[in-house]
Amino acid sequence: MSSAALHILVIGSANVDFTVKVERLPQVGETVSGGDFLLSYGGKGANQALAAHLAGAPVFMIARIGWDTNGELLYQHLTAVGLNPQGLLRDPEVPAGVALIMVDSQGHNLIAAAPGSNRRLSVADVQALEAKAFPGGILLTQLETPSETVEYGLRRALEAGMTTVLNPAPGRPLREDFLALPHIITPNETEASLLSGITVTDLDTARQAGDRLLAMGCQTVIITLGAQGALLARRGEVRHFPAFPVTPVDATAAGDAFSGTLAAALFEGLVLDQAIVRANAAGALCVTKRGAQEALPTRQEIEALLARV
Repeated sequence: MSSAALHILVIGSANVDFTVKVERLPQVGETVSGGDFLLSYGGKGANQALAAHLAGAPVFMIARIGWDTNGELLYQHLTAVGLNPQGLLRDPEVPAGVALIMVDSQGHNLIAAAPGSNRRLSVADVQALEAKAFPGGILLTQLETPSETVEYGLRRALEAGMTTVLNPAPGRPLREDFLALPHIITPNETEASLLSGITVTDLDTARQAGDRLLAMGCQTVIITLGAQGALLARRGEVRHFPAFPVTPVDATAAGDAFSGTLAAALFEGLVLDQAIVRANAAGALCVTKRGAQEALPTRQEIEALLARV
């Protein structure tokens, strides 16, 4: 990136996460007891912002955070870890977003989120911060804030000459003209299935989904496949990047570690193939620890894993 690329801009969500670790995930109507409880900090936007920050990139995040008790904890945490408080807008009318997470002994999870103040992040909020926000190199955004705000951010970033990365999560169908806005999208299997209409279960179906998404207008698609690594699909190229072998503990925020580290690597000037390898390493390290932001790896941890493997 050029010297004018002052930061990675993240427009997205911030939550307080309430996680219970259980031996197995419950069935409908069932209570599974005996688990351990962890209060932590999450939200896809904040996770990805912190992942990029820990990977060594300068980050400016725009988020809306309630004034309630959870919101105060969240605000103090995000400023303490190094995010600029100017972008962390406080909302006096609704509580901060929260997520309820269950994680089983294999690291699989179930998540339900109450978006709270995240659903009130508006186009006007982004416009009010344009002078701070858009002298940037990369925009990284997700779908836990209103679609019109995400779309405005993507369009404004393109006008400013920025590289745009969309993590289309949580998954939902998107218009083809919306899908054409980001330079790169980073869906997981579930999100790629929803967007493409092709159920992704393995590398072959991931390739089919990638081809469909390119036909729908996407420019570059990177499908994250958990233990199977990641699949890159762009015009004239399909390439598989194997996962780093680790023992999974908790898959929470692994996709966020991937997207944030990918953006940081691109900001640093790595080519896309190199950036995907680094992002894969970050995702692998993330699943070896419990929690969301607590599990995000540092640049030193990522480089150590790359050196070993």
